[in-house]
Amino acid sequence: MHDLATFRANLDAIAARLADRGFTLDVEDFRQLDARRRAALTEAEQLKAQRNSESQEIGKLKKAGQDTAGLQAKVRAIGDRIAALDEQVKTIDEEFRQHLASIPNVPGESVPAGRSADDNVEIKKWGAPREFAFEPKAHWDLGPRMGILDFERAAKVTGARFAIYFGAGAKLERALINFMLDLHTREHGYTEVLPPFLVNSASLFGTGQLPKFADDLFKCEKFDFWLIPTAEVPVTNIHRDETLDGDALPLRYCAYTPCFRSEAGSYGRDVRGIIRQHQFQKVELVNFTRPDQSYAELEHLTESAEAVLEKLGLPYRRVVLCTGDMGFSSAKTYDLEVWMPGQNAYREISSCSNFEAFQARRAGIRAKSAKGKSEYAHTLNGSGLAVGRTWVAIVENYQQADGGVLLPEALRPYLNAESIGSDGQLR
Repeated sequence: MHDLATFRANLDAIAARLADRGFTLDVEDFRQLDARRRAALTEAEQLKAQRNSESQEIGKLKKAGQDTAGLQAKVRAIGDRIAALDEQVKTIDEEFRQHLASIPNVPGESVPAGRSADDNVEIKKWGAPREFAFEPKAHWDLGPRMGILDFERAAKVTGARFAIYFGAGAKLERALINFMLDLHTREHGYTEVLPPFLVNSASLFGTGQLPKFADDLFKCEKFDFWLIPTAEVPVTNIHRDETLDGDALPLRYCAYTPCFRSEAGSYGRDVRGIIRQHQFQKVELVNFTRPDQSYAELEHLTESAEAVLEKLGLPYRRVVLCTGDMGFSSAKTYDLEVWMPGQNAYREISSCSNFEAFQARRAGIRAKSAKGKSEYAHTLNGSGLAVGRTWVAIVENYQQADGGVLLPEALRPYLNAESIGSDGQLR
């Protein structure tokens, strides 16, 4: 959501920056709507002043014993016109609200201009892809062959784009969740929370999924409940309609949840394996900050996500998304892409974003300092990490010639094992 006063004062500059991300703001329509609102307000204020003046005159005439019926009728007519104008302003304000709610966030100044993912800029690379003495396999071959991953039975139980993990495969997923939560809470200053996995429409509006992205979500019939697409939604809305202690910020929360996405419009992309599923697990990082600290906090959040990959020994790169590849609510986003040898490509495993005040304005989240100044907080979030994709990265990067998988040292205490054999057994 945007600040209307800021839009009015910087309309042309904002329109130009939004154009960089592929969004066309109808400047003339905005100005005409604003002119109608201003005209209605001006007329209403003038009529209110006239009504006050006429009412005073009625009082004087009554004291003088003169007939005021005609003047009273005129005042009533003025009152009716004022009521109509107030209703008109209310309608225009709602139009403005809906219009502003449909406009994506304005990219931050440091975001590179571009049209697509091809224009994203790599700013960091960590680790070297492993050189294999054999042809590495993709996880959709390795997992089923080891008996730890099953797509066919998941399709029978539910449908396409679901998976069932068995034995060591399920334990590896659980170990990753615990490892990530432990790392973020013990070393990165995050407080673990376990939020609801169902949210209401107000929560989804607050983080920017509604109304624009309703088709990407799963909704429960007969209830105002939606399955969460990410823990970002319930965790951000923990503080909806609250004023936080600005001097106590930043607040850092991490949460494990399952996530549910319809993947509308993505058919044909990543259809093999568990890269793009309707249900997947994720550990999410959500931060609340003052405006002056949010970009430093974006670096901390991103480095926290990177630490998971580094401790697991997984090669990755960090890219900053260009204006044309950013999410609707984001002001700046870093993507972390992990190397997948079975696919011979870097694949996204985390998006870390600063939303500035965009979500906070929609959700009514403010921060107030000890000096009494109140302003909208800034919100940030990022995957720390997507658990299923981390599972894939481990299986593909640590696969062995005999068909088994070596386990990263950081995970061995969680599994009490050093490897998963080709038969799917922990060893």
